[in-house]
Amino acid sequence: MQPNTNSHLIDESLSAVARAHADTQQPQATFDAIDKALAATVGHRLFTILVHHRAARESERIYTNMRDAYPVGGRKPITDSPWMQQVMHQGQPYIGRTADDIRDVFFDHALIESLGCRSVLNIPLRWRGETLGTLNLLHQENWYGTQHVETARVFAQLAVPALMAAAD
Repeated sequence: MQPNTNSHLIDESLSAVARAHADTQQPQATFDAIDKALAATVGHRLFTILVHHRAARESERIYTNMRDAYPVGGRKPITDSPWMQQVMHQGQPYIGRTADDIRDVFFDHALIESLGCRSVLNIPLRWRGETLGTLNLLHQENWYGTQHVETARVFAQLAVPALMAAAD
């Protein structure tokens, strides 16, 4: 069953993230609040946040809810793939609805599938016209659709101050 996305739940989740911004334990407090908010409003099994290191042409995982499978600090190369063009360069979300979609885009698809994840929603974290990183939600097959993009995008943008602090 998909999470309840009524406006009251979204309001509560937004408020929790706003309160987390005031916490001294940054960026962890904000990332934890966004993780919880997205679990309640959009849903996910695996949730990660990656920061884009433009000069190094790499993305680094700075948050994960599955540290054993996807530890903080893991890096991925930035390529010229269609996914990279869409998400990182054009700043557009990506929805992969099936395991085939994941296999087509991610080199670590076997690990993703082993975690029961067969759909993905990648939301670019944008600031001043540039993609700073991505917020990545993965779940069972056919979980994500266009109806999830705007809610996820709001929470993604609320991650930007913490992402910028983490990248310093």
